[in-house]
Amino acid sequence: MTILKWIGYAALAAAWLGFGAVDSGLAAPPPPQPNILWLDAEDANVNWIGCYGNPAATTPNIDRLAGEGFRYTRAFAHAPVCAPSRSTWITGVLAVSMGTHPMRSRYHIPHEKIPYYPDLLRAAGYYCTNPGKTDYNIGGRADRDCWDGGEKNPWQSLRENQPFFYVAHFGASHESQAFGSVDNTRHDPASQRLRAYHPDVPGIRKNYAHYADAVERMDARVGEMLARLEADGLAESTIVIFTTDHGGVMPASKRFLTDSGTHSPFIVRIPEKFRHLWPAEQPGTPVDRMVSFVDMPKTWLSIAGAEVPGHMQGRIFLGPNAEFERDTHFAFRGRMDERYDQVRAVRGRRFLYIKNYMPYVPAGQRLEYLWRMAATQAWEAHHRAGGTDEVTGRFFRPRSHVEELYDTERDPDNVINLAGRPEHREDLEAMRAELRNWQLATYDAGLLPEEMMARRAAEHGTTIYEMVRDPDLYDLPGYLDAADRALEANPKNTGRLIELLESTDPGMRYWGAVGMLMLDDLSGHAVEALKSRLDDPSHKVRALAAWGLIDAGREREVARACLIALLEEGSYATLRVLNIIDRLNEDPAVYRAAVKATRGGDNIRKMKEYLLEQRTE
Repeated sequence: MTILKWIGYAALAAAWLGFGAVDSGLAAPPPPQPNILWLDAEDANVNWIGCYGNPAATTPNIDRLAGEGFRYTRAFAHAPVCAPSRSTWITGVLAVSMGTHPMRSRYHIPHEKIPYYPDLLRAAGYYCTNPGKTDYNIGGRADRDCWDGGEKNPWQSLRENQPFFYVAHFGASHESQAFGSVDNTRHDPASQRLRAYHPDVPGIRKNYAHYADAVERMDARVGEMLARLEADGLAESTIVIFTTDHGGVMPASKRFLTDSGTHSPFIVRIPEKFRHLWPAEQPGTPVDRMVSFVDMPKTWLSIAGAEVPGHMQGRIFLGPNAEFERDTHFAFRGRMDERYDQVRAVRGRRFLYIKNYMPYVPAGQRLEYLWRMAATQAWEAHHRAGGTDEVTGRFFRPRSHVEELYDTERDPDNVINLAGRPEHREDLEAMRAELRNWQLATYDAGLLPEEMMARRAAEHGTTIYEMVRDPDLYDLPGYLDAADRALEANPKNTGRLIELLESTDPGMRYWGAVGMLMLDDLSGHAVEALKSRLDDPSHKVRALAAWGLIDAGREREVARACLIALLEEGSYATLRVLNIIDRLNEDPAVYRAAVKATRGGDNIRKMKEYLLEQRTE
């Protein structure tokens, strides 16, 4: 490190700690602060954008922006759905590190420790406005509290208040725009390239074309915004950023950790006067540096000359303060509205590794919102009619593997699982180790069931963020080991699973119950151990124990009574119980009265209606 860099870092550290600036006598005048315009579209992954290789796309404005700026080819969202993704954006901390990863949850974080990045930009002199979507999935603070103004057309304020940071939101590409009639589209269904996991049926082809129309409308909005910037004479002083909040939007993309759910378009246009921030020699050059979404807020703060807090988990990727490039990107999937799941992923430059912590449920659990799409309905109907094959029908079947490994260069649609192949054993083991190290380093809060996680934090008067950093409250290494033991589905582990079921820690008991559920057959000792958990203090453990017994065909009457009692008493595990009933291989009418009597929020309502109207017809 040169003496000049050391002095620069020392000055920055001193400023962060409040010691004042270090006067080296060598300081150059600070560069002007750029305006920053962030064009934030919803849902569409790279495959919907022309400059990313889709010849059927109609995205001239985004393509032009890429020609004038820098198109990143390896930008990935951590969460494949909006609220957890935006939770990461606003804080610069991974949602799964704060407990804000379950969709629509609003758990609190320690706001006195974790400011939002607009707070820091405003402290650095920026006017910050976001008249569109916030959706930060965080409780304890109003989403708009960190923004200046709230005007729908902020251009007059932007002209008068520079430097500015403006987030312009485009909902034209949102999943909801893929709903409705898929007939009479501007785009030709025949020209659409279907993903390899989708069967080639008319309802899917038409829905692709219908959504391509929506992306075209979104592109037009991008063009209007860029034209306005130019007309107001602000283009030469404004850095323009374009990205989507994650991937999507056809079924099996949004909400899922394959590339179609996380690989997002990301373009940055930087005017000549800020060329010291250019990531390549000339505009129009593709940039293959790997960028994770958690890197973005830290980078915006850096190029604006604002304070960059040490707790932020990203890496600066632009400008003189750029940090070394990451080799891997990490992603997570938790509860999606009314359906539970738990998945983690590691994306390298070539391989994608996925770990399923709930392999006993299919990826394609029925989700009320997703099933509004004609493509989803057509796909399910085709599957039920026996028309799908091993690849196109996988979405609807329970996962056959805990681990998945895909060669993204040869298999861009991620349909050929290499995890069991001897020639890829070293790749698998390396990425498995990467995942565990990342989970430990970032305090993965998802190794407890959601309600157990939230209740434990509340019982100790703390936030989930703080709880998972206290080893006395959250034994993350132990939970990771217990999960791995459970997911082995090895009857030789029965004794160890019984030990987990007898633990004083309900988190360990939960993983013991999962391990029993994973076994094909239960010994007498295992049955007794599960039966003893039917009155466990944790309702989640009770529910899993009942499921394990019913699934094994043992002690069914008492296990059913346990699930019914949880519903009748309005358990905090009600949503989990409704999900379990949907997976049970028995007549759902057994539970009809108890299901009908349940009360709760929107997610419970959706599951209740599905079970009553479809499963018991």
